[in-house]
Amino acid sequence: MTTLLIHRARCIALLDDANTERHHASLLVRDGRIDRIFKSDEPVDAWLAPGAVDEVIDARHHVVVPGLINTHHHMYQSLTRAVPQVQNAELFSWLQGLYPIWAGLTPEMVKVSTQVAMAELLLSGCTTSSDHLYIYPNGVRLDDSIEAAHTMGMRFTATRGSMSVGQSQGGLPPDRVVEEEPFILKETQRLIETWHDASLGAMTHVAVAPCSPFSVSQDLMRSSAELARAYKVRLHTHLAENDHDIAYTREKFNCTPAEYAQDLGWVGDDVWHAHGVKLDDAGTYLFAKTRTGIAHCPCSNMRLSSGILPLRKMLNAGVPVGLGVDGCASNDGAHLLNEARQAMLLARVGRALEAPRVVDRRTVFGCDVGPSDMTPRDALRLATRGGAQVLGRAHELGQLSPGFCADIAMFRTDTLSMAGAAVHDPVGALLLCASGNADYTLVNGRVVVRQGQIATVDMGPLIERHNQLALELALASR
Repeated sequence: MTTLLIHRARCIALLDDANTERHHASLLVRDGRIDRIFKSDEPVDAWLAPGAVDEVIDARHHVVVPGLINTHHHMYQSLTRAVPQVQNAELFSWLQGLYPIWAGLTPEMVKVSTQVAMAELLLSGCTTSSDHLYIYPNGVRLDDSIEAAHTMGMRFTATRGSMSVGQSQGGLPPDRVVEEEPFILKETQRLIETWHDASLGAMTHVAVAPCSPFSVSQDLMRSSAELARAYKVRLHTHLAENDHDIAYTREKFNCTPAEYAQDLGWVGDDVWHAHGVKLDDAGTYLFAKTRTGIAHCPCSNMRLSSGILPLRKMLNAGVPVGLGVDGCASNDGAHLLNEARQAMLLARVGRALEAPRVVDRRTVFGCDVGPSDMTPRDALRLATRGGAQVLGRAHELGQLSPGFCADIAMFRTDTLSMAGAAVHDPVGALLLCASGNADYTLVNGRVVVRQGQIATVDMGPLIERHNQLALELALASR
């Protein structure tokens, strides 16, 4: 059993049901769980005695929040960030430009790129991440990503993606990067049986994740849903990302994306879809009624010019929403605190861009509510409790409460970016000011970022090898 005391934090934002924030308070971690949160006037001297706990972190200059949760990513794409030929492309042409490069991926490339992506997430205060790996050339397996997560110390939802409909069958990906559907299902079953841990506080989950309407068949979607529910694991895919995505679904399947998902059994509280930017009102109602989740990826949606998710409307309707950084090649970063900031800002401008409407014979413009549509604390809640709900772990992640997993992010308040802000509101400053890195990140009570540095691997050699592999991958496709 290990113990750790976070001592006298400048502020602890619990993100509990009451939105409690405690100033000059302490938090005790015991054996990977939050044991106790002290009020500012409660004595903690006994815990400071030699040998009382294994470690004490002086948090006088820190704001402490639950570990952030990333609900959508493609970590292998860290090898193809800022590729010149697709810097100004929208989704379909962006994918078509990158598929030939990704066809050269190797197991080492996937493992190293996953480690780099996870390091970036951990430094941003993210403690749990999903990853959607849907391309498997040259012996690549999802096991490569899972093993990388174990090395980094990140809590991980590994989703077994797949593509089975190539260009010759009317799909978007080249034929050489698709797989046979019987193999996909068999391999997915193997991964669930090998790696999925359903116990409380588990470090590894596996989800079933055919890639998208334009890369898999309807039969695979149905069979995947049946497999996932037989094993009681979650389902994930892309849906309604941009106008071309909508047009493809209408042309090929004669329905809307929401109708496509419903017909195939892809709605329910065990399902989450990436993006949902172009869901119509009927689709939003369906997702709210069935508690189907959305991974909102604002930076990627802006980068690829996909559109603006009507975030406040979805939340008001009751759609579960978490945040995702999306692929490293469409963001091109993996800083989840910054993603929360962008979600807040985009929700505000998105509201202002809404078309005027008539209410009680008055013309009401989109900006009639404005900034209060998405507050800093709303955005932080999306990045924590929202993500926990979308990943099906709201009972153990996303808030700082006794019995919950000790996944914690600590940010310094005495930095340049916080100057003049933290003195007023250290929690609000996290979302309003420039997004800095975490000073400490704890996963399951283990310190994986210490004083702003990754504590689990030597980053220098890792980054050097990552850059070598990125060049090899790019050169091999020429």
